[in-house]
Amino acid sequence: MTIPLHARGLLFPRTIADRLDRLRASGLVPEDEVPNLWQVQLGILRMGHRVLFRPESIGQSKTFPVRRTWRARLLERRPLRFPFLLRERAVHPLDFSGLASSPDRIRRHLLGAHHDGVQFLYDLQLLHMHDGDASLHQVRDAARAVVEGRHPRGEWLRDLVVFERYHEALLAAVEAFLEGSFEASASERADPDIDFVAYVRFCARQPATPAATLRALREGRYTVADGVTA
Repeated sequence: MTIPLHARGLLFPRTIADRLDRLRASGLVPEDEVPNLWQVQLGILRMGHRVLFRPESIGQSKTFPVRRTWRARLLERRPLRFPFLLRERAVHPLDFSGLASSPDRIRRHLLGAHHDGVQFLYDLQLLHMHDGDASLHQVRDAARAVVEGRHPRGEWLRDLVVFERYHEALLAAVEAFLEGSFEASASERADPDIDFVAYVRFCARQPATPAATLRALREGRYTVADGVTA
């Protein structure tokens, strides 16, 4: 596949193109809802806007308190947490969509970077697209080892995610996903921040070329935060 010039702005554009082929083959969405590379770039811009202007939606908990350990209390401050997440390979600062990340990287992300509520869903769907249930079983087993105190780095991972009962919630989420009983509301299922399928569909609704995007922008039909409105 020839990579268009505009796609050079992506991290590993050929890898992302291969992942889009995998998405197409998975049947997760219909053929006409598989975005092209430019549309993925617009989806990544939206995610970058979220990081800059809605940072409270990332890495925080509305449900559970901070763990009562000195490391967790220190890492509650996200600027201090960030280099440790990088070292753990639990985040990839240039891969907002996750499409350039390997299954191992996504597993590390789930185990070491805090997800609140149903935010697990995006990465569980992404893992399932990669290799069916294989990586999901690995995440389940690792989360169970942390919960049961058998993981050799369990206490560090608990502190790295900062908030209490994270790995218990992760374990429950993976088991529900594997059983086909993961619960999310209709609005959550339609949120590109939460649901990978919703993210893919958001991308596919965007202008298909840079020229079409510029035209929509000039006509007031496109914003980075919300995409096209008509």
